[in-house]
Amino acid sequence: MMVYVLRRLIQSALILLGVSFITFVLLYVLPADPVRQIAGRAATAETVENIRQQLGLDQPLLVQYGRYLAALAQGDLGRSYLQKTEVTELILSRLPATLQLMAAGIVAELILGLSMGIAAALMRGRLGDQLLMMASFVTVSAPQFVVSLLLLYVFAVKLGWFPIGGYGTAAHLVLPAITLGILGSGWYSRMMRSSMTEVLRADYIRTARAKGLSRARVVFGHALPNAILPVIAMIGIDIGIFMGGIVVVESVFGWPGIGQLAWQAIQRVDIPIIMGVTLVSALAIVIGNLLADLVAPLIDPRIRLR
Repeated sequence: MMVYVLRRLIQSALILLGVSFITFVLLYVLPADPVRQIAGRAATAETVENIRQQLGLDQPLLVQYGRYLAALAQGDLGRSYLQKTEVTELILSRLPATLQLMAAGIVAELILGLSMGIAAALMRGRLGDQLLMMASFVTVSAPQFVVSLLLLYVFAVKLGWFPIGGYGTAAHLVLPAITLGILGSGWYSRMMRSSMTEVLRADYIRTARAKGLSRARVVFGHALPNAILPVIAMIGIDIGIFMGGIVVVESVFGWPGIGQLAWQAIQRVDIPIIMGVTLVSALAIVIGNLLADLVAPLIDPRIRLR
């Protein structure tokens, strides 16, 4: 186990290094000039050049990247060009809201998606199966802003059950979480149906039925633990996606997550923030996948980590 974890940590470090380099290069070749954003349109050429030198943006790409890595090795994500604040502080200030929305969104996805997938697998080939898979296709295809605005209009504006937007209480979290649950449930339901259908055909399931076990025990005690493994891997990916921020959902509901911070930074070409959010998102994906791999043997003892 320890050898496996050590090897994965080394692989993760190399992945993060690659992500940082690719992102840095892409930001370097962008036609937008961050110095112009800082100096303003009325700034003289001399002022622009002075700012460029102060930030070290006049140096070659590899020199800038080397300097960034040296600071990163010390836990320094840099300083925002426009907000004049440490990127680490800006991200940490948004982290609680992002973690809350991530946890609630994943729970909502799992409740909706797994329920639909299991029900569809048990009704395979019948009308209920077709209707559920059609519903999953609709949820996957639905634009984020449409679902967000529809839920907001019905449950906040018309019925008044929840706040229109904002952050701070459990009531503020409900609609954004349900929105994410609806949007992501289609992927989970289709995956769960496919995995569950395959498991229900296995010999040990037929043996369990032949022993006279109840349907609920066969499904939830024998089939589900084996069918849920692909879903666990998908949760690891979702962690990274949510940590990177769901810009549309956060914008509609006024949720102060990392996504809004990243979107504002992209509009202003605030490179340190863009780099910081990208690395945090990549780190979350790496950690999420590692945790998924470590949890899998606990669910299925036949899995061996090597």
